[in-house]
Amino acid sequence: MTQALVLDFGGVISRTLFETHALTEQALGLSPGSLRWRGPFDPASDPLWCDMQADRLSERDYWMARTREVGRLVGEDWDRMETFVQRARGADVEAVIRPEAVAAIHAAKAAGCRLAILSNELDLFYGADFRRRLPLIELFDTVVDATHTGILKPDPRAYAMVTGQLGCEAGDCVFVDDQRRNIVGGQAAGMRTVHFDVTRPQDGYNAALALLGLPTTAARA
Repeated sequence: MTQALVLDFGGVISRTLFETHALTEQALGLSPGSLRWRGPFDPASDPLWCDMQADRLSERDYWMARTREVGRLVGEDWDRMETFVQRARGADVEAVIRPEAVAAIHAAKAAGCRLAILSNELDLFYGADFRRRLPLIELFDTVVDATHTGILKPDPRAYAMVTGQLGCEAGDCVFVDDQRRNIVGGQAAGMRTVHFDVTRPQDGYNAALALLGLPTTAARA
């Protein structure tokens, strides 16, 4: 049996925008402390995040609201999420990748596991050329991105698409995502799942590796 590690991208492979406020402020020329919403790191600071977690708005709507808000702070009218992400993250794509992700991805690959990304907005958020600038992507057997498929998690078709492209049964896959609604969708599809806590990334990857029967890792420098 060939197992597969299926990863969300934003928040799971990459660090969240909540974790990189200082870098964002520096990149955009904003005063330190200008960005105060902290999402899962401080839900009380972020009522909009709480609304998203309660399914009162979608993840895309949340980030579109933040995009417009930050655009106003720099005196511009931003109507595309990729504008925010690319301006905030700059040219160094490696700087926003979790070292815990790098270690776990290499460990799974070395053990013969198949690798997939299942994202709702990889190219939408990061821009069409992001993948070409991130060598880590080359380790993956497939990338299923709703930017292009139009099928958002937790739609059952999204999970079926990734298993079809991997050539695996759902039960052979360990699916890791930071959004509970997507985890519920993965479980309904028959996948083993890890609800990734972005405040404890090493724990999340260790749990995924354990489900694959692999030793846990420490993040690479």
